[in-house]
Amino acid sequence: LIRQRIGVPIELKRVADIDIQRNRGVTLPDGVLTKDTVSLLHDPDIDIIIELIGGIEPARSFILDAIKNRKHVVTANKALLSEHGHDLFRTAVHAGVDLAFEASVCGSIPIIRAVQEGFSADRIKSFLGIFNGTANYILSRMTSEGAAFEEALRDAQKKGFAEADPTLDIEGIDTLHKLCVLLSLAFGKRVHPRHIYTEGISKITPLDIEFSRELGYKIKLLAICRKSGNQVDARVHPTLIPEQHMLSRVEGTFNAVFVETEDAGPAMFYGRGAGMMPTASAVVADVISLARNITKGISQRIPLFSSEAAILQPIRIRPFKEIISRYYMRFSAVDKPGVLSKISGVLGRNHISIHSVVQKGRQTRGGSVPIFMLTHEAREADMQKALAQLDRLSLLRQKTMVIRIEDALPDA
Repeated sequence: LIRQRIGVPIELKRVADIDIQRNRGVTLPDGVLTKDTVSLLHDPDIDIIIELIGGIEPARSFILDAIKNRKHVVTANKALLSEHGHDLFRTAVHAGVDLAFEASVCGSIPIIRAVQEGFSADRIKSFLGIFNGTANYILSRMTSEGAAFEEALRDAQKKGFAEADPTLDIEGIDTLHKLCVLLSLAFGKRVHPRHIYTEGISKITPLDIEFSRELGYKIKLLAICRKSGNQVDARVHPTLIPEQHMLSRVEGTFNAVFVETEDAGPAMFYGRGAGMMPTASAVVADVISLARNITKGISQRIPLFSSEAAILQPIRIRPFKEIISRYYMRFSAVDKPGVLSKISGVLGRNHISIHSVVQKGRQTRGGSVPIFMLTHEAREADMQKALAQLDRLSLLRQKTMVIRIEDALPDA
């Protein structure tokens, strides 16, 4: 099938790995497996190198070496691209070779091609989405079955959806890396992960899930990116979104990217964002694309960014403290008179207006009573000041839980 679609055969000449003895589930001809990575990178008969190591090093050095030897590269390494993508892209441009990375963002969803080609006649205003299947699976289980976070995480690990160390997934870091890659493509600018606010889902409780549902919301770990003038509002955090919105219906390990452009309007891309076969599908699609270019004697037909001159231009990320949002707040308070007045007093002094309050009658662990609030729009800086003051109140038994709300989501 691949040969038919390209018009010429593709030969898998070498596979380099540290361990060449383990069972990979496929049979390779003798001599294909090797521990000698350098021989691949310098073999004049090899046109395309596929990097599937992950992490920063040695993947970065291997890719740079391949590019300098004028080999095209396919990678799924979003962490590397988010940290060092511009150096790699600049080196590829100067060497006259291509660097393909469809599998780095949302697995088999062709969002990279959509941004590079499908929306090339338009301006992207915003995109947001569910970029991590592990986090989405955990939140889906908590929502559908009332499971605690720890229980849902163990289930995800048992089924192979989460790593033994799930930090990158549950703390939003994997989502952050993908956001950086897509942001750079969408706006043709350079951005570093350290400039983007990132928060994970490990503090979400069944109480938050339950009350959100009562209000008509679902909690999702979102990557959010909006362009405003010469700034971009970019962040990763748990978010309450209306349950009728399409993103709320994305369950399990599926991913979705919601894009809004000036002329075409809103569009949503949905599919499996992780797993062996979805990732492999995207990787091989990149190989096919590069092979087609090679047979035509061309390279760099598509600029890596929206314009070739944009490679070295940074973009200004709007400081997180300047964002405006509505907020969901959960307090764990002692069951005494005057608690609400104390809380509302702190919020009022920090210019935060309360939209609604619900105090549940039942007690939770430690004898405290849960209180839920929704606010009107407020500045993040004011909210952070209020939280610091609230968490010093002796009437509150735990740190206040805050989740941002996205109400004004366009529908596709």
